Amino acid sequence: MITSGFTYLSFLIFLAGLLVWTEKKYKDRKFFKYVPAVVLLYLVAMLLSTFGVWQKTDDVNMYYSMFKNNLLPAMIFLMLLRCDLRKIIKLGPKMLIGFFAASVSIGIGFIVTYAIFKGLYEAGTWQAFAALCGSWMGGTGNMVAIQGALNIPDAKLGYALLMDSINYAIWVMILLGLVPFGNKFNKWTKADTSIIDEVGEQLASAQEDIRTNMEFSDLIILTGTSLLVAAVSMFIATKLPQSDFLSASTWTVIIATVAGVIGAMTPLAKLPGASQISNAMLYTIVGLIASRANFAELTQAPLYIISGFAILGIHALVMALIAKLFKLDLFTCGVASLANIGGVASAPILAASYSEALIPIGVLMAMMGYIVGTGGGLIVGKIMSIL
Repeated sequence: MITSGFTYLSFLIFLAGLLVWTEKKYKDRKFFKYVPAVVLLYLVAMLLSTFGVWQKTDDVNMYYSMFKNNLLPAMIFLMLLRCDLRKIIKLGPKMLIGFFAASVSIGIGFIVTYAIFKGLYEAGTWQAFAALCGSWMGGTGNMVAIQGALNIPDAKLGYALLMDSINYAIWVMILLGLVPFGNKFNKWTKADTSIIDEVGEQLASAQEDIRTNMEFSDLIILTGTSLLVAAVSMFIATKLPQSDFLSASTWTVIIATVAGVIGAMTPLAKLPGASQISNAMLYTIVGLIASRANFAELTQAPLYIISGFAILGIHALVMALIAKLFKLDLFTCGVASLANIGGVASAPILAASYSEALIPIGVLMAMMGYIVGTGGGLIVGKIMSIL
């Protein structure tokens, strides 16, 4: 049994590294296409916690709180450095409408589903749904950000990760299966697809000018800046007015988010390495969160999986109506949906299934999710808390 805080942290980071290495080595296996390493990390760490591999000593608790709370705003800042609003605007009105329609319809799906089944859920389920909503509007980083902002108990995220894995995997298969029906859908919505190829080529040519080789100077300045932003964000947060919903943790997340969006429009965003460092922080935080969860607490798994399908069903229905209204094509709707629900890992794959020239659109749409995911999840969570 692990009782040392340093050993506890070291083991979790080693476990994360081992799983990432395994995913890379066997990336062609179907298992990792539907259960990414970050979800597997949560499940394995949760399993080890269930069997009591570590003990919640004062030393372990100190390491947990110190690293989780301090790395979170730094991770958010680095994660958003890739989200340049000036490039996002170049996507054009229809693709932006498609993306935000997907975000809004996901939020509606969560609110309606929660209102229908709320009598069956455990107390405080709205918090787990808020975190999952953040993930389905952005990514796992947004889920972690909302968990920190709302001080959601780690055990509550078990259901969210379960839905994020099972429901997401099936949704990806459905969207990929719809690709051959693109022409029929576009004829139904009367969509004009000529502009999509043009935007894809413009984004691809702009991507070629970005330096990809990382240097030590890149890594040290990005790490140092992100940690300084985290420290400043936490300091400013203590000086701002607080309420039941806007706690110091929430303010910290909001400030770090704003700093990241601003930083994305500075020369700092051109330095390679932000994605790699933020992912290292993300996996560390996910491992820490999972280390406090327990499988014995997941007593209502079937209900939550059914809820996940209800959310996706409402999302699909609303998206179809918006597509008909604004004459959106299936590519825009599908990639917008997966950019929200799947993020950078899967949106480009769906885009490539239409055309390799469209991959940059999938990437950029997924980046937008990082910007709206945290705020969107918090707003939906606030609405659900009132119901």
